[in-house]
Amino acid sequence: MMRQYDLLERVRKYNPNANEDLLNRAYVYAMKAHGAQKRASGDPYFTHPLEVAAILIDMGLDDSTIVAAILHDTIEDTEATREEIDQMFGPDIGRLVEGLTKIKKLDLVSKKAAQAENFRKLLLAIADDIRVLIVKLADRLHNMRTLHHVPLAKRARIAEETLEIYAPLAARMGMQSVREELENIAFQNLMPDASATIAARLDDLEKKNGATIARVESELREELSERGIDADVRGRRKSPYSVWSKMERKSLAFEQLSDIYGFRVVVPTVEDCYRVLGVVHTKWSMVPGRFKDYISTPKQNDYRSLHTTVVGPGRQRVELQIRTQAMNDIARYGIAAHSLYKDSAVADPESLSRESGAYRWLQRTLELLGDGDSPEEFLEHTKLELFHDQVFCFTPKGRLIALPRGATPIDFAYAVHTNVGNSAVGAKINGRISPLLSELNNGDEVEIVRADGQTPPAAWESLVVTGKARAAIRRATREAVRAQYAGLGKQIVARAFERAGKTFSDDELRKALPRLARASSEDVFAAVGRGEIASADVVKAVHPEFKDEPRKAAPAVDKSETGWFGLKKASRLIFRVPGSNAGARAIPIRGLNHDLPVRFAPNGGAVPGDRIVGIVTPGEGITIYPIQSPALSAFDNQPDRWLDVRWDLEEAGAEKYPAQIRVQAINEPGTLGAIAATIGESGANIDEIVFEKHSPDFRDIIIDIEVADLKQLNAIVAALKAKSVVNKVERVNG
Repeated sequence: MMRQYDLLERVRKYNPNANEDLLNRAYVYAMKAHGAQKRASGDPYFTHPLEVAAILIDMGLDDSTIVAAILHDTIEDTEATREEIDQMFGPDIGRLVEGLTKIKKLDLVSKKAAQAENFRKLLLAIADDIRVLIVKLADRLHNMRTLHHVPLAKRARIAEETLEIYAPLAARMGMQSVREELENIAFQNLMPDASATIAARLDDLEKKNGATIARVESELREELSERGIDADVRGRRKSPYSVWSKMERKSLAFEQLSDIYGFRVVVPTVEDCYRVLGVVHTKWSMVPGRFKDYISTPKQNDYRSLHTTVVGPGRQRVELQIRTQAMNDIARYGIAAHSLYKDSAVADPESLSRESGAYRWLQRTLELLGDGDSPEEFLEHTKLELFHDQVFCFTPKGRLIALPRGATPIDFAYAVHTNVGNSAVGAKINGRISPLLSELNNGDEVEIVRADGQTPPAAWESLVVTGKARAAIRRATREAVRAQYAGLGKQIVARAFERAGKTFSDDELRKALPRLARASSEDVFAAVGRGEIASADVVKAVHPEFKDEPRKAAPAVDKSETGWFGLKKASRLIFRVPGSNAGARAIPIRGLNHDLPVRFAPNGGAVPGDRIVGIVTPGEGITIYPIQSPALSAFDNQPDRWLDVRWDLEEAGAEKYPAQIRVQAINEPGTLGAIAATIGESGANIDEIVFEKHSPDFRDIIIDIEVADLKQLNAIVAALKAKSVVNKVERVNG
C-alpha cells in the first residue's frame, strides 16, 4: 500500500507546487473513513482509492483530481457526507466526489431500457467536469486489475460493461493505454480460451521475428542519427484483443494479419516528424494508400501523429507512427494529458490549444439528449459513434468534417447542419455526381445538392452511421407524420364547427388550450387527426354552452340477410378458387397509423388507381374504400372516422388487389368458360364466383377478382363487353 510520504513524493516529481496539506488531509480522512473495511481480495479497502490515485499520478493530474480519487468512495461506502467533504476540502472536490458517487450507482449492463437511461445519466454526470470521467476510468482500471478476486458470476457482467461502455469512452477521450488494458482484461474474462490462444501465438511470433524487429530498430535509429535527428525508436506489437477484433471484423486468419508489429518514432518537434517521414520514404518503399497525416488533421479525440507503412528489411511490411513527446503523451493519456487540469507551473500551451476535441464530441453527444429521442435511441446512436473509426472529408469551401468510417453523403450533410441534411436530394463527390449512399473516403470533397421543401425518407434512418443523422431523420419523420395528422385534424375541426353553426377561429382555440390540456393549436389538430380528441370536444372547449345533439340511430338490420353495411344479400351459389389470396397481407397505403389492422372493404375492395379513403372502426381497425363506394354514405355524419389516405406505390408490382364485377351473360353452355378464359388471359386471378338467378335467358354473375391496378380492371371490363355471350358488365362498389 502506498504510504503518505510516497504519495507526496510522487506528486512532487511532476508538480513541485503541489498542495501538500490538501493531499495529507485527504489521505488521513479517507483512511479513517474506510476504517476496517475489506475488499474481496482481503486487502484493506483503503488500498483501492490509493491505487486509483496512483494511476492518476502516473498521468500527471492536478491535486484536486487526485484528492477526489482518494475520496471517491467515501460518500457511498462510509459515514461521510457531501456537506462534510465541502467543508473540509472545498465545493470543487465535493462536486467531483458526488459525481463519482452517482456513477457508481448506475448499472450499465441490464435490460435495454434501464441500460439506456443509466448511460444517459453517466454522460450527464461527466458533462459538468470531465475529471469525473477520468477518475471513473482509473477506478474501473484498478477494479479490472483485481477482477480475479470477484466471484465468477459477477466477473462476466463487469467485463461486459467494461467492453461495451468504459473502453470505448476511454478511446473517445484519447486514453489509449487505459483503453487497451481495459479491453485485454475484459477479453481474458469473457473469452479466456481465445485470449490465451492469441497471446500464445503472439509470443511465438515474437520469438520468431525478434531479430527482424531489432534490425529495423537499429537501422532506423542509425539512419536518423546520421541526419542529426534525435529520435526514440521502439518496436511494439498489437494487443491480443486488438488482434482478435480485427480477425473478427474482417474475417481474417491469424496468418493473414500483416500489421501485428509496428514501430513508434518519438522526436522533439513537429518539423522533425516530417523530416523522419522523408528519411523513411527515401530508404524504404511506401505501401500506397497507407499514409495518414493526423498532425494536420487531428482525430476528434485530439490524437496527432503521422502513420505510414513501408516495405522494410526482408521485404517485411513495417508500420510506423511518428510523433512528438507531447503527442505521445496525448496518445497515451488523452484528455488527462491536457494542461487544463494541471497546475499552471506545469502547463503546456501547445496542448491547451487542442483541448476542445474530446469536449466537442461530448457536447455533440449530449445535444442528442435535447432532441426528444428516447433513452434507447440515445444509447444506440452514442454506441454507433463510440465504436467507429474516422474519415476526414471537406466541404467545397474547405471546412473539415470528421465522420465515422462507412459514412455517406447523408451523414456528411447532417454533420454540416441539420437543415442541410433534411433538404438533401443529391451529392457531388470530388466534382462528380454520386449516389447519396456512396461510402466516403479520406480527403473526399463533398457538395450537397439541396431542394426546398424536401423531407428525408424514413428509410434513410437505417442507412446512415452517425447518431446525429439518425436522430435528425427520425425527428423529421415524426414531424412530417405529425404535420399530416395536424392537417387532417384541422379539416375535421373546421367541419365540426360548421356543423355546430359556429365560426372557427384560431384565436378562440388558443384561449381554450388549457381546457384541452394541449400546448398549442397544432397539438390539438394532431390529437384530433390521430383520434385522441373528438372534434365535438374541441367545439365544447371553445363554446362551453354548445350541446352536441345525439344523432339518430340507424335502423336495425338483420345480419343474416344483409351485408356489413345493410346491403341486401342475394341467394347465391359460391365457387372458391384454390390458392386464392384471401389471407391478411401488407397494404401499401400512406396516411395510416400502422399500429391498427388495415383491410379492404367487402363487396368491391379497392385497387391502385382508385382514389381511396380510410374509415376507422373502433376495436376493428381501418377499412379502405374507393371514393365512389355508396357504402361511404353511412359515415357522412361521422367525420371523425374519416382518414385521408393514398396509395404508396411507385410502380406496379406483383401484388394483386381485390375488385368485384357484375356480368350479365346469356344462359347457355360455355358462357362461364368464355368469361373465365377472358379474365385469365388478362393476367388477373378469380377469387370467388356467385351466380344470381335472373331469368331463363340471362344470368347475373358476381365475380371477385384480383388485379394489379385500375388500368388492368378497366381492360378486363372492356374485353368482357366485347364477348358475344356478355350483355352487360359493371364494376361493383360496395
